[in-house]
Amino acid sequence: MTADLHRRSVVADTHNDLLMAVSARPPHRWADFFRERWLPQLQAGGVDVQVLPVFIDDPYRPEGALRRTLRMIETAHVLAEGNPDTVALCVDGDEIDAALAASKIALVLALESAPGVDADVELFHTLHRLGVRVASIAHWSRTPLADGSGEDATGSRLTAAGVRALAEMERLGMIFDISHLGATGVAHVLELATRPLLATHSSARALHDHHRNLTDDQLRGVAATGGVVCVNFFPGFLAEAEEDRTLEKLVDHIEHVASVAGIDHVGIGPDFVREVLLDVTPPCCEELDLGDIDPLVTLPGLDGPAGLPLVTAELVRRGHTETDIGKILGGNVHRLFRAELGRAR
Repeated sequence: MTADLHRRSVVADTHNDLLMAVSARPPHRWADFFRERWLPQLQAGGVDVQVLPVFIDDPYRPEGALRRTLRMIETAHVLAEGNPDTVALCVDGDEIDAALAASKIALVLALESAPGVDADVELFHTLHRLGVRVASIAHWSRTPLADGSGEDATGSRLTAAGVRALAEMERLGMIFDISHLGATGVAHVLELATRPLLATHSSARALHDHHRNLTDDQLRGVAATGGVVCVNFFPGFLAEAEEDRTLEKLVDHIEHVASVAGIDHVGIGPDFVREVLLDVTPPCCEELDLGDIDPLVTLPGLDGPAGLPLVTAELVRRGHTETDIGKILGGNVHRLFRAELGRAR
């Protein structure tokens, strides 16, 4: 019953850094490497919609950020063109629906912190032309657009360029992602936003007081825009004690977001990063520093997309209805993408 429910549901993963791993290969290997290394995992996990963030490692910032951004975007296009029977790079809800109808995985391009843009906000339009449909404007630290959650002590709102970036993204139909944004920045965005927001990979701060998680007020704020909060599977964001970093705790976070924001405003953003880091070559794997978070530690059975049916099984065990499970796994994200993705104002 569980396997059938998972198969019938639209499963949308809003954060998998696999582009980092694929783009680390020579260009002639991009399509084949994706097909050999990542496609089987996505298929085993029943993934129907996969958001592909473009994350730029610190050694490439700032001088090489735009070049690296363009390389990763090109990687997405090449791997999609090289696997036309199984995946499709989509720019709006109609294309996602067409991909799903053809039993293909719908791929959606996203920017994580947008270091290739910095204060040159007009470049969001350029990147939109290249297929980017979701973007955040900060990671752990400070950018020309906003402060990341690692700089919460500054109490900083969006910069003037950050305010323009939000307006430009809303005009283009590019969904604004608040994950990683500092707390005061999130409040500022909630003041200004006129279109639904997305948190691609953020868990509940009420269950674990980590700066990367969202407070109940923030959860309610995203829901009020019509947006979706997608829960991060990263163990260090779920619980303080290692023994509490379990599948059950992950589902606790999902249930908390649903109880506070509403069942129509919760999704999954696993952030499967361990295998990516094992796949990529230096400088990333030597330089990545997440403080007290070990990126190579995963929840048992959830080190990659193939483990996603475990989440469905736990939701079933807890008595959630098929309708609600479908919303959590991806129905809410699918609805948001249908309504907003690429819909210019």
